[in-house]
Amino acid sequence: MDVVSTPEPDPDPTTGPSLVFEEKTHAHGVAEDVLGLATGTFLVSLGLHLLHAAHAVTGGTAGLSLLLGYATAWPFWLLFLVINVPFAFLAVWRRGWDFTIRTVLCVVAVSGWAVVHDALFPIGWIAPWYGTLAGNLLAGVGVLILFRHRASVGGINIIGLEIQDRTGFRAGWTMMIFDVLIVVSALLVVPWTNVAMSAVGAVLLNLVLALNHRPGRYLGH
Repeated sequence: MDVVSTPEPDPDPTTGPSLVFEEKTHAHGVAEDVLGLATGTFLVSLGLHLLHAAHAVTGGTAGLSLLLGYATAWPFWLLFLVINVPFAFLAVWRRGWDFTIRTVLCVVAVSGWAVVHDALFPIGWIAPWYGTLAGNLLAGVGVLILFRHRASVGGINIIGLEIQDRTGFRAGWTMMIFDVLIVVSALLVVPWTNVAMSAVGAVLLNLVLALNHRPGRYLGH
C-alpha cells in the first residue's frame, strides 16, 4: 500500500533555521560610517565635557587625561592626543590599518569636539553626581556606536577588543578592570567623594558596553 505524504507548509522565511545572512547586506556604507563616527565621537566628547565640569574622572585614556589635566592644568584635548599615540602603534600591529585609521580619526575628533564644547558650551557649575553619571552614560553610548563602526577612542578600548576577539571575554569587563585601577589612583588628585562618584560612573559606562556589545548580537559592520 502506497503511503500518501502530506506536503509540509513552507517555513516562515523570517524565523526558519535555514535563514542565511549575506555578509555584504550588513556592511555599513560610507555615509553610515561617517555619520556613525561623528555621532559617536560627539557623544564621547560631550560626556567627558560633563565629567570635567563635575571634576570627576572615568576609566581608560580619557580618565587618565582628565586626571593629568587636574594635576597639571594642561588642556584635555592635548593630553588625550599624546596619551593615545602609543596605542595607535598597538592598533596597527593587532587590529590592522582600517581599524587604526578609524581610531586615529576618532581620537582627533574627540579632541576637536572638546575644543568646540569649551568654546560653545562653557559650564560654570553642575551637580557633581549628575555630571558624573550623565557624562559616563553619554560616553558609554558613544563608545558603543564607535565599536559598531569598527573604531574606538584608542587606549584600553583596543586592548579590550583584542581580548574579546581572542578569548570571548567581553571588552566591557576588561575595560572595567583597568578603569578601577585608574579611578582609584584619582585619590591622589581629587577628593574621595569625587572618586566614589567616579567609580559608580565608570561602572555605568562599562555596563553599557558589557550588556550591549556582544559577539553575534549585532550584524552590522
